[in-house]
Amino acid sequence: MTETRTTEATTTTTVATVDMKLEVLVLPVSDMDRATDFYTKLSWRRDFTPPDSGVVQFTPPGAATSIHFGTDLTTAAPGSATAFLIVSDIVAAHQQLVAAGTDVSDIFHYTANGPVLGPDPDHSSYNSYASFHDPDGNTWKLQEVTTRLPGRIDSAATTFSSHRELVKALFRAAIAHGEHEKRNGGQYDENWPDWYAAYMVAEQAGTELPI
Repeated sequence: MTETRTTEATTTTTVATVDMKLEVLVLPVSDMDRATDFYTKLSWRRDFTPPDSGVVQFTPPGAATSIHFGTDLTTAAPGSATAFLIVSDIVAAHQQLVAAGTDVSDIFHYTANGPVLGPDPDHSSYNSYASFHDPDGNTWKLQEVTTRLPGRIDSAATTFSSHRELVKALFRAAIAHGEHEKRNGGQYDENWPDWYAAYMVAEQAGTELPI
């Protein structure tokens, strides 16, 4: 709500909410060719840009936000950027980076006593990390997320950015549904598709899971 003041009266007007989708992050690099080679080796998708634009753009697999770099795009020092890459399986993501020849840190997670090597044993969301740098020193942090905190995403929309992410969500639903059937005397649940769907939607939205 925005209050509009005039000399005669005070009125209140409603400002419509307009979607603002984060589309591109500008990455500060010192050598475009070197950066292009690095992100190509990561198998990030190179997006079309006009030939004379002086801009190179890449999009990480499954991401809705791209990076681009080029001539005179930013005054930030090369290597000063830090961004997170959210993954559903940090072990698989780590292996993929190693296979691409990337110098990636060991996976670690946080405990009450500080960081410990290895992924979170329970794969709790937001608690397993790894990191790597591009040739300029820009930092990319991997973070494993399987269940979103409430309000983080649109609860009315359920999306999966890759085949692997959908498979893992189905696998988690299958395990949970097995426990559901046990609680109901081991009887076959004819409505299991409905239960799976409800579980997967609730898990991604961060709302209460069916039991």
